[in-house]
Amino acid sequence: MALLSVHPSRAGDIRTPAIITSNGPAPLVASLDEFGNLRTRTIAPAGILQLSTNFVIEDSGLPDDYAPWAQEVPVAELPDEAVQFLMGSRYCETDRLSQMAWSLFGNTPRGWARVQAIVDYVHNRLTFGYQFARATRTAWEGHEERVGVCRDFAHLAVALCRCMNIPARYATGYLGDIGVPVVPAPMDFSAWFEVYLGGRWYTFDARHNKPRIGRILMARGRDAADCAITTTFGQSRLTQFKIVTEEVSNIGKATAAA
Repeated sequence: MALLSVHPSRAGDIRTPAIITSNGPAPLVASLDEFGNLRTRTIAPAGILQLSTNFVIEDSGLPDDYAPWAQEVPVAELPDEAVQFLMGSRYCETDRLSQMAWSLFGNTPRGWARVQAIVDYVHNRLTFGYQFARATRTAWEGHEERVGVCRDFAHLAVALCRCMNIPARYATGYLGDIGVPVVPAPMDFSAWFEVYLGGRWYTFDARHNKPRIGRILMARGRDAADCAITTTFGQSRLTQFKIVTEEVSNIGKATAAA
């Protein structure tokens, strides 16, 4: 099972067919998972299976929304779809982090300012580096080890928000070098998170800690376990992984390929 498609919420922005292709003999079957992500399912043969896509998507060219007036919604008034994102999950151990979270952020102003304080803390607490990647690192372990990749930044920020009774969900997708200096390192999918404030979801990014342009969502969930690019049942090994995102004009359009 693969989560490689653009999220259905961005389907109206796709300007060329965004079709997942495979070199395997089995058909690819698309469906929505329990979080509304577009999932592709197939039967992999023995040997090498290659999945790929190439498409153009239009973006507004605007940075992530900034809403310092957005307030927390009392737990009793949260809609059901937000309540599930208050709970601990595989990589976000709210039980281990709750006491620390309240000691750090209990006196910060509620709402947007509190979330931003959490983002600032995580951004300064962890050191980013691809050499620090570990698939099993949890939010607690990231906090203690003080290193990680973008998913670790997102997991820790998500967990701390949940500890403070602010619904937070993990998100992943494309994030090209648009409006920022180009990074010479090979591209990768990016992880960020969303919080529920003032009756809607807002995007935050603890790794970069600044609004970004051209963020293309692929999947949302409780944490990275719900948003894995591939899930296999049987022995498998990732042998190659290539992501390319390029801005194709100066009016906010971006192209992406996996």
